Order: sequence, then structure tokens, then C-alpha cells
Amino acid sequence: MVFSSHLFFYYFLPAALVVYYLLPRRGRNGALALLSYAFYGWANPLFMALMLFSTVVDYACGLAIERGRRRAGLGVEGETAPVGDEATRPRPGRRWVVVSVVTNLALLGFFKYFNFAAESWDAAAALLGAPSWRLETVLRVTLPLGISFYTFQSMSYTLDVYRGRVRALANFVNFACYVSLFPQLVAGPIIRFNEVADQLRRRLHSVERFVRGAVFVCLGMAKKVLLANPCGWVADAAFDAASVRAADAWLGALAYGFQIYFDFSGYSDMAIGLGLMIGFVFPKNFDSPYKAESITDFWRRWHISLSTWLRDYLYVPLGGNRRGPRRTYANLGTVMVLGGLWHGASWNFVFWGALHGGWLALERAMGKRGPWSALPRPLRIALTFLVVTIGWVFFRAADLPAAGRYLAAMVGAADPGAAAALVPAFIYDRYHLLVLILAAGIAFAAPQTWDWSRRLSWPKGLAALGLLLLALVAMASQGYNPFIYFIF
Repeated sequence: MVFSSHLFFYYFLPAALVVYYLLPRRGRNGALALLSYAFYGWANPLFMALMLFSTVVDYACGLAIERGRRRAGLGVEGETAPVGDEATRPRPGRRWVVVSVVTNLALLGFFKYFNFAAESWDAAAALLGAPSWRLETVLRVTLPLGISFYTFQSMSYTLDVYRGRVRALANFVNFACYVSLFPQLVAGPIIRFNEVADQLRRRLHSVERFVRGAVFVCLGMAKKVLLANPCGWVADAAFDAASVRAADAWLGALAYGFQIYFDFSGYSDMAIGLGLMIGFVFPKNFDSPYKAESITDFWRRWHISLSTWLRDYLYVPLGGNRRGPRRTYANLGTVMVLGGLWHGASWNFVFWGALHGGWLALERAMGKRGPWSALPRPLRIALTFLVVTIGWVFFRAADLPAAGRYLAAMVGAADPGAAAALVPAFIYDRYHLLVLILAAGIAFAAPQTWDWSRRLSWPKGLAALGLLLLALVAMASQGYNPFIYFIF
């Protein structure tokens, strides 16, 4: 089930809100868990069993780690530490955190990367002239929606219990609710347990919070349907064409940049808004990323929940910037390549991650703002956006050869061919150009939903409602339009 569908807006969401608010407080987390499983399993009920398995494993591991810490006299951060330096004492529960991490990575690795690994092995065998090495497997694994999000979310819980940052949760229903919360289940943001631990036990419900949440939902839906989808049509016309001219290729790349931003930030807005409507406060996931002045700044603003997760659970454990410049550059590259693979099982995502990792290392070596630190701010923003846009080509292209051909077209190094003459008819009509101009204006000049909704008024509320109604009308003619990050 997707947010941008009639089924969700006209049936599931109203029913979920009615059930939630009619129940006493004690029963609400259980109801949310059941509703979330129904939401997740609507397309394929087998996906529910996989998420439940991951949930049970991490719940049990968390309790085992907590018991070990208590036997060792260890508390959580912020409490009075026992005699001796806790940081230097052995941490109990190591085997249980290993069980949690290995289980989650095994699930993610098999369901997300089996097909990629098999195809890459067969391609390497063919390249080396060793056909007998081919796997010749007929098995193809279906990728469960949102597995990258809920495995990272659930795994971070056991890691934080192990590190003493949070206490293990004894109530299984509350833990299942945390892992499965439908607002952010299939496309984030990735919620840390410490961010909602207290809210799982007790949270504020108010008219103000509900209305602000509704405004988030309205604007997120408008971003998705009124901006992201039309930009996607332009991007599809350019990227799916047999050949394309340089100007058309650039327009297609820009359109995809706006599509993925408004698609994913729109989903995040809706997730945050739905959370507010049921009393949860989720962290901000986007902070005007296209206003970034460097790639380092971009990753402080784009998909914040993922970038901070990679920092805290991968970059810092690898040594961060504590072991000299060379190790820092290697750590940055490693983290971004793995972050690229997290997005998808394709060599395109590996190259995309390597591009960002290499640029982060360059900026670190040159003072974090990179090679254009002395330029005026508008130029720094424009050049950063240029690098990000080139990177999006790897994100959108079908494979590496297609990405290479598209980049060649962007710099005029490819023969456009006769078929390229057909592309302008699809992308240069007034409607698409107007949407692209509007998308650029909002991305670079408009306030964020987070800030715009802090102080609401009747005009703002009516404007948000009007945008939602317009989006619902447009959605009726667009058919099925899942969010881009559903495939991750």
C-alpha cells in the first residue's frame, strides 16, 4: 500500500485514525502494530513474516544484552557510572549483538543482493572466458518493500542497547510497534529507538499537533503528485529515449533531480505528519539539500536519518577521522560506497557512492568546502548542485553503460541520432516547463515544510487543504505512482 493511493487516503487512513482514537491509551500501540502489519502486508502477506522474524530476533537479543549489562553492573549513558571506567571495561552481550547484526545483514543481503551477486558472478565468468563457472541459477528473489529501512532501524536498537545508550524494551508489543510504525515503515525516515522510546510509553495528543501533522501530509502529497510525478515524466522521456541531444539530456537530469527530491521529501513530510497525527514526533529528514554549499553540506541536509546512521554505526566504528588523513579518506569512501549499495543492488549505486565518497574526501583535504570555498555563496550552491545532478545520472540510468551514454550525451560527445528529434515533443510543453520552474523555485527559495508549519493560520491551513484537493484530483488521472524509495 502506498500513501499516494485512493486505498490509503479514502479507506486505510480514516479507519486507522478512528480505531486509534477510539481505543484506550493502553491498546493504541498494539492497534498501531496490527494496522502497520496490515499496511505492510497488503501487497504480499509473506513480507509480514519476514519483518516479524527480524523483530523477534532483535527483541530477544536486546533483552539478553540488557541482562548481561545488569549482571556486570553497567547502566545507560547519563546514569552514575560504576567504579572504574565503563569505556574500558568489557561489554557483556557481545555474542547477542553479533546475532542481531548477522541476522539483519543476512536478511538484507539475501533478499536485496542475491540477484545482483548471481548476475555479477555470471558476468565475470563470461568476461574471463570461463562459462563453466556460471551459476546458471533460476532462483530470483523478490525484494520486500522497505527491508533496508526496518532492518537498519531494528539493528540500531540492539547496537544502542549494547553500547549502553538505551535500555532494552521489555514490552514486545511496544517494540513491534516501534519497528513497524506504518508512517515511516517502507521509506523512512530511519527512526532511532532513543528518539521514540519515551513516546512509546506516553505521548502528547493535541489538536495543534494533529493539525500540524495534517498540514505536513497535505504538503507532502502535493510535492509527490503535483511536482515529483510530472518531473518524473520529463526524466523518463529523456532517460528512456534511444538517443538524446545535449540540451535535452541536461533537462532530463535536472528533472530527475527535482523528481527524487520532491518524491522523497514529500514522503518524509507525510511520514512526519502522520506521526504527529498519532502523537509521535519524528526528526527532520531533509533540510533544503539543494541549498548546500558543498557535498559535505549536502549530506548534512539530504536524507539526514540515513547519513547520521551511517556516521554513527559505520564511519565512527571504522575510526572516523581519528587515525590520520589517509584513513579518514578511506573511511569516507568505504561508507559512501556501502551507502550507495544500501540504495540498490547495482553497480550504478556503487559508482554513485564512490563519486560522493571521493568528493567528500576531496573536500576534507581542502577544508570541507572543497575546491570552490573562495567563491560567492550562489556559485558554491550552483556548483554543488551540478555535482549532485551528475551523480543522479547513475541513480536513474538502467545500468552503467546507459549511464555512460547519457553522460556522453550531456557533454555532446555522443551522436544523438534521428530518434533524438522526438524527445523535445515530450518534454518542452508548457505544463512540464512550468512544473520544472516551480520545482526549482521551491527547492532553492521556498521555506521548508518543517519551518512553514511551525506557526499555522487559517490562510495557511486553507492553502494546504487546497493543495491536497488538487493533488487528489491529479492522482485520479495518474494511476499507480509509488514513491521512488519504495524500491530501497
